[in-house]
Amino acid sequence: MSKIRHICGLSGGKDSTALALYMRDRVPDMEYVFCDTGRELQETYDYLALVEAFLGTRITYLNPKQDFDHWLDVFGNYLPSPKARWCTKLLKLKPFEAYIGDDEVISYVGIRADENRTGLISSKPNLTTVFPFKEDGIDYDGVMRILEESGIGMPPYLSWGRTHSGCFFCFFQSKYEWVRLLEVYPDQFAEAEKYETIDPATGTLFTWMEDMPLETLRDPGVQADVKQKHFVRQEWLKSRKGNKRLVETFGGIEVEEPSNNGCLICHL
Repeated sequence: MSKIRHICGLSGGKDSTALALYMRDRVPDMEYVFCDTGRELQETYDYLALVEAFLGTRITYLNPKQDFDHWLDVFGNYLPSPKARWCTKLLKLKPFEAYIGDDEVISYVGIRADENRTGLISSKPNLTTVFPFKEDGIDYDGVMRILEESGIGMPPYLSWGRTHSGCFFCFFQSKYEWVRLLEVYPDQFAEAEKYETIDPATGTLFTWMEDMPLETLRDPGVQADVKQKHFVRQEWLKSRKGNKRLVETFGGIEVEEPSNNGCLICHL
């Protein structure tokens, strides 16, 4: 009988990092993998290098055989969206499935006890998915405690307003996150902007956001409006929560709890 493989997928996000640290001594033969689209922020790669040092073992980078541009051409320039997450399936999930092959695998996923989501998880019959944080009752504050006590710190992108890991042009970003990307990484914003096109036959506009092209966010007035609305929303959320929890003050970073809509394999 072949040996069962234990695999923990990393995204460069806080939850998957905390899970990797949590399982490090519980499963000594754990394999750590990162599905690399080649479109991540450099901050993500730097943070993963730090995670490697804390784990004391190598993270295996899984790359798709065809990149984002190849699949975008296949899909006729239709950009991925919440309703058509072909990027997650083809650039993340398929390379992961190829990596595990036909081996019996237990996959460890960092969904917390206070979350109600499943995301995009493989249905391969030789793959069993487990959720240690749910099983052990570890919630958002528990994840923050793991990161704090380990000394690794938070993913750096949280300090400038991004709420999750994943490609720099991820369609799950809020308008505020797009504005901050423009300010912090203007080259990456410009690259994302180039992917937006108009179908000459139908006049259909393919954009990352449903209601406007990215170029709209270059207008200082629009930027100010987006920031003001973000500030108002943050103040409203704070008024509802009362006293700040550990998660909101970790390392002096204001952490906005993300929505549950993100792609699981990308954003943990």
